[in-house]
Amino acid sequence: MKNKVAYLVDKGKVEMGEREKPEAGKGQVLIKVKHCGICGSDVHNYIEGGTGKRIIHFPFILGHELAGEIVEVGEGVKKLCVGDRVCVEPGVPCGTCSYCRKGEYNLCPDMRFLAAYPVEGSMQEYLVFPEENCFKLPKQVSTIEGALIEPLAVGLYAAEHSEVKINDTIVILGMGCIGLMTLIACKARNVGKIIAVDIYDTHLEIAKKLGADVTINTSGEDAAAVIEKITSGRLADVTFETAGQSATAVLAPAVTGRGGTIMCVGNITKPTSYKFFDISCKEITLKTQFRYRNVFALAVDLIASGKIDLSPINPKMFPFDQTQEAFQYAIHHGEDTVKVMLEM
Repeated sequence: MKNKVAYLVDKGKVEMGEREKPEAGKGQVLIKVKHCGICGSDVHNYIEGGTGKRIIHFPFILGHELAGEIVEVGEGVKKLCVGDRVCVEPGVPCGTCSYCRKGEYNLCPDMRFLAAYPVEGSMQEYLVFPEENCFKLPKQVSTIEGALIEPLAVGLYAAEHSEVKINDTIVILGMGCIGLMTLIACKARNVGKIIAVDIYDTHLEIAKKLGADVTINTSGEDAAAVIEKITSGRLADVTFETAGQSATAVLAPAVTGRGGTIMCVGNITKPTSYKFFDISCKEITLKTQFRYRNVFALAVDLIASGKIDLSPINPKMFPFDQTQEAFQYAIHHGEDTVKVMLEM
């Protein structure tokens, strides 16, 4: 039986192909992928043919946001069965290094992460993966929601790692998918006031639906001035940079109050000029995060219980055969949608 695959064959070019269907090995399950999201990192790899020093050798398979149904289990699999629907935590750590041993497995230097070259990704009809990285979806959680759990994990970890507290005033710079997931996570922690900042009114409207108290479009407003006014000069207790842009990174100190925290969530790959005095004179704490750890089970529970509602994200769907068109849409219609997803 064949396995349909979307191959990145060159910069800006995806072609559909086939390979042999894989088989589940010891401790593994074979997943028939139902939905797969297109992440910003996928788009970057699609356009640039790599990320930073990690250069892709073509052909290559992208994708790491997925959910599907188990169709085969390997020897030693105990918790999952054929027919179970699962989402997947896409990073497999070594389990033996010092970071793994102290629970910081997201920092494992030997992490094998889907679609991080040379590890192939999930834009394929069938995928083999370790049982321990698969999380069963309750019947009330769809595989569309399951495929959104990976970006939700980023937001949940951002909220946790920032140590945002109840009644804090927060600013989120960037209302793309990760910014919205961070908003959702902070709302679930009962923060006091959420100020959402973006350049698109369409994204800000979604932010309002998800619970933002104030929205600011920087295309026509001075975000720092507006935030200073509405907080009576106190500014933000925690500012989340989620756009992954130098401009928002530079803006962050201006909207963060004395003794506050800047949480760097987005992947900023370009050199960024910082005036560190703007941070030190307010004694601001600057934090960074790399992916996430220990939040997937929590994400599933929060959705299943109704404490988190992902429906406003409303992904733009493309059939798997139109993966090339889906990438082009993600690149050229950023204002119209916050998540493009493949339906297998």
